[in-house]
Amino acid sequence: MKSLKKKRRVQVILVTVVALIAATAMIGYAMRDGINFFRSPSQVIAEPPAPTEVFRIGGLVATGSLKRGEGETIRFSVTDGGATVPVTYRGVLPDLFEENQGMVGTGTLEDGVFRATEILAKHDEDYMPKEVVDSLKKQGVYKEPGGS
Repeated sequence: MKSLKKKRRVQVILVTVVALIAATAMIGYAMRDGINFFRSPSQVIAEPPAPTEVFRIGGLVATGSLKRGEGETIRFSVTDGGATVPVTYRGVLPDLFEENQGMVGTGTLEDGVFRATEILAKHDEDYMPKEVVDSLKKQGVYKEPGGS
């Protein structure tokens, strides 16, 4: 009787391990296209991604770079203080989107121009995505909200 219980226990453990491995593999497979890594403009310039790679870029909208009213395409540049990348976007920008404010865009890099499919802007005067803050701090250009 003891050997039957022991055998059954080993079988249950093996089935559980196989099920966990299968579940992990399925989750990884399902998320393969849903993971977009954030890059600063300096990282994009230093190591340009493949033209088909979808990624996120973030930084500050460069002062004087926002151009609206030239057809459906909106043009601006994003900077982290160390490098600047030109961006084009077709669509409606978020209400809080403006120059010298934090933004994160999703899209691809084609011929040195980031073609955004989605633009996110800060949601209040103190918010900026953590990745953008970290990148700006690294470049030495981050100013604390409310600071002079």
